[in-house]
Amino acid sequence: MSDMLVKLYELPDDSFLLARLQDDGIKISRAMAPDKFRVLPWVKEQAGLSAAGECDVSFSNKPVSCFIATVDTDIIGYACYDATCKNFFGPTLVSDAYRGKGLGKALLLRCLRAMFAQGYAYAIIGGVGPAKFYERCVGAFIIPGSAPGIYTDFLGRKQ
Repeated sequence: MSDMLVKLYELPDDSFLLARLQDDGIKISRAMAPDKFRVLPWVKEQAGLSAAGECDVSFSNKPVSCFIATVDTDIIGYACYDATCKNFFGPTLVSDAYRGKGLGKALLLRCLRAMFAQGYAYAIIGGVGPAKFYERCVGAFIIPGSAPGIYTDFLGRKQ
């Protein structure tokens, strides 16, 4: 899978989307250290061991580079940045029951805005699956020659 590049200085307005999600009882917030041992098991169960490892790294960053979506105290989605590599967005996931509501886009934009606030002008979305989603949401484009990228070899095994 290829990597994508996105211009952080041309992100779309997300205020309407965030307000709509909030009206639906969905809260998106930056994770805090006390959230770590609630978030990591959820990520491991929903997204797998590799994603949980990346998410774990995001809790070591200052500020924590993980955003979570919740309904009451239930985690329903997450997104990280600066996890596997500096300037990389991901991993991210939204629970099946909440897909199609704009939550993935909202989490993406919260991360990308945080990256811009920390001084990045561009972000890399690594090992992209849903390229059309990122094109549509934030104008991301494929980086030529970026496949297979950094996600090809975990513990000596091809993925």
